[in-house]
Amino acid sequence: MADLIAYKCPNCAGKIEWNSTAQSMKCPYCDTEFDMETLQSYDQALNEVPEGGGEMNWDESAGSEWQQGETEGMRVYRCESCGAQVVTDETTAASSCPYCGNPIIMASNFSGDLKPDFVIPFKLDKEAAKKALLQHMEGKRLLPRVFKSQNQLDEIKGVYVPVWLFDAEADANMRYKAQKVRTWQDRGYTYKETSFFTVTRSGMMQFERVPVDGSTKMDDTMMESLEPYDFAEAQAFRTAYLSGYLADKYDVSAEESIERANERIKRSTVQAFRETVRGYDSVTPEAENVSLTGGKAKYALYPVWMLTTSWNGNQYHFAMNGQTGKFVGNLPSDKGKAWRTFFLVTLIAYAICFLVSRMLSQTGQGNPLIAAIIALVIGGITVGSMLSQLRSVVQQEGASQYVRKEDGFRLDRQNDLFTHRQTERTAIPGADQSGGPNLFGGGTGGSVPGSSGSSGDGDVLDPFNTRK
Repeated sequence: MADLIAYKCPNCAGKIEWNSTAQSMKCPYCDTEFDMETLQSYDQALNEVPEGGGEMNWDESAGSEWQQGETEGMRVYRCESCGAQVVTDETTAASSCPYCGNPIIMASNFSGDLKPDFVIPFKLDKEAAKKALLQHMEGKRLLPRVFKSQNQLDEIKGVYVPVWLFDAEADANMRYKAQKVRTWQDRGYTYKETSFFTVTRSGMMQFERVPVDGSTKMDDTMMESLEPYDFAEAQAFRTAYLSGYLADKYDVSAEESIERANERIKRSTVQAFRETVRGYDSVTPEAENVSLTGGKAKYALYPVWMLTTSWNGNQYHFAMNGQTGKFVGNLPSDKGKAWRTFFLVTLIAYAICFLVSRMLSQTGQGNPLIAAIIALVIGGITVGSMLSQLRSVVQQEGASQYVRKEDGFRLDRQNDLFTHRQTERTAIPGADQSGGPNLFGGGTGGSVPGSSGSSGDGDVLDPFNTRK
């Protein structure tokens, strides 16, 4: 029986032994009993999803070598303050850094580095960026009233920001612990029946052109906040697209950008497969294994309008997607107005809650403590929502918008294995327990502690609606 002892208990992970008295497999630690078929299925589920993060392999070749004559007429400017190096054609005047606003000087003729594979040309001009800045400040109740009229637009520059675009196929093997809970009561007791399941999911997701900022001077979170760009309008790179604009030289390699691409792809893959596990009261991830195959990188330039304003001794940086017009940038807040709003909303909410509690009370007296707690929560939520309107620079959580539209998500295997069931009984204070326990919930189904069995597959959801 040595091979039987190797089984782990699905409930507490202890080693299960054959119990001669019970004539079944039993855990000596939690006393849960199992039949052999369930244990074999559970052991198979453990082996199907190995522990670990999976292999994340990439083909890092991106960009191409410049051909003879392609860099003629291109100039490199260097910022002595922040170290940025920007490229433009010889006809474009470049006097200040698009990132920090300090003067820049021409360093040399352009040479070296990789040639971009693609470029998305600017569709919106400088005037559109100025209008977008004014619209960005509209409707922000906690924005200082004088900011809009007194802040000064110091600089506005059109910049092509270098990005690495990653394609990959993510193979996923996931395992979860899930529970279903049922409660009932009889004359003397309250019962809680918990059914335990081991759930496995395996499949594939395909991602296309997940972008990662290739410049240390461009704030990564701000660049991700400008997404998405419409790659359908991308063109093969030509130096003519640089005329009138600046182009940042990448200083973060494709190899150095892989970690962020992996993070975004894995997060979206884990979320997508988790959403296929439905119909349970609780689900806990137990093993998440994501491996990447066919990973490739491309080098592209994305258009961004950079705007810098000054107010009250501080600089504020904004950016606009030069293709779609999406505008981002964090705004200052009026702390005095925020506190006044909080107190006003809280006071009004307290009055309403107190009156409602009086109307619902059998004694006709309100509960001031509960009314105060509810009012404080309402006041905090209201002001928090207003403050969040001033913060539009937000890091992307994943890469779900870059899942291939057709056949980008595929669920190959699903298994929902019922392992065991436990029932807790609690006496109702003051009730008559002489009638004995009703373990079957009034005839709605059996419930015996430590029982086990099997169930069919759970419902499956395609999170990205990619299957027809």
